[in-house]
Amino acid sequence: MNENKPYVSPQADDETAVLDDIGCHLVLHNDDVHTFDYVIKALVDICRHTVEQAEQCTILVHCKGKCVVKNGSYETLLPMHTGLLNKQLTSEIVK
Repeated sequence: MNENKPYVSPQADDETAVLDDIGCHLVLHNDDVHTFDYVIKALVDICRHTVEQAEQCTILVHCKGKCVVKNGSYETLLPMHTGLLNKQLTSEIVK
């Protein structure tokens, strides 16, 4: 990926903003498959959350359907997004 060009989501439409190099959010979505413990461990291992942070995010994902689990540049969030996807968790990077 060219670091000088912003990332555009392949799912982007006319109403979707282009993601800049800063100010992006990693959003985790709820599913009916994984246990709380599985998601908590993933957030601790991949996103470097404390156990308390991971527990709070997991509860928010369960109750609200999604939660911003990390903020930062696209380049910082991409490996975390990939790690969550590799654990079969649903996440996205948004502006």
